[in-house]
Amino acid sequence: MDYLQIADEVAQKIWSYNQDDSGWKLAKNSVRIRHYLQWNFEILDRYRGEGIIEDTPEKIIPFMYLPEYRNKWDTAVKSYIFLERIDQDTVIFHTITHSYGLGLISSRDFVDLINVKRYEGGIVTTNCNCSVDYLKCPPSPSHVAWTQQPCEYICSPLPETSGHSKLVVFIQPDLGGKLPRSVVEFAIPNNIVNLINDTRTGIKAMC
Repeated sequence: MDYLQIADEVAQKIWSYNQDDSGWKLAKNSVRIRHYLQWNFEILDRYRGEGIIEDTPEKIIPFMYLPEYRNKWDTAVKSYIFLERIDQDTVIFHTITHSYGLGLISSRDFVDLINVKRYEGGIVTTNCNCSVDYLKCPPSPSHVAWTQQPCEYICSPLPETSGHSKLVVFIQPDLGGKLPRSVVEFAIPNNIVNLINDTRTGIKAMC
């Protein structure tokens, strides 16, 4: 499997989502976080969350995906393990999540192919495809396999607010199992809100 080609294709696709604001509906808004939903009938619904983090993209993005940090701050993750480094900016991890919603959503199991890219203006992204096959880490019968369309974290510096960045999260999930749509529509937005809040809290604790 050509992981570098997959990573490049994912990066291009998700960056195009970031460049196109059409079709998004504001689903939830607060002083600190905005959540959007876009219906995509070709595949799955796309979810987008935005929040402001007090730090720079070059510090925030490694904090979000490196195991030595993520295992400490991400409350949704039960296990997050390094599997293989493909190149300097492309890595494979194995993730197991906690159950959610009083057990309505059981623990999920997936392999992350993560690729870091940098763009003009100090923008740093992690592009992720959670559906790659990895023979050394087959699906576990103890968890539900989670397949996912490309997702991404995009972190941009805020010139008007020194030392602060805008974090945008794109997720296109297929949680697996026979979950009612209402459960998914409740769980994913809340997971995105928790992700951004956990990142904000974890960054402050590390400083």
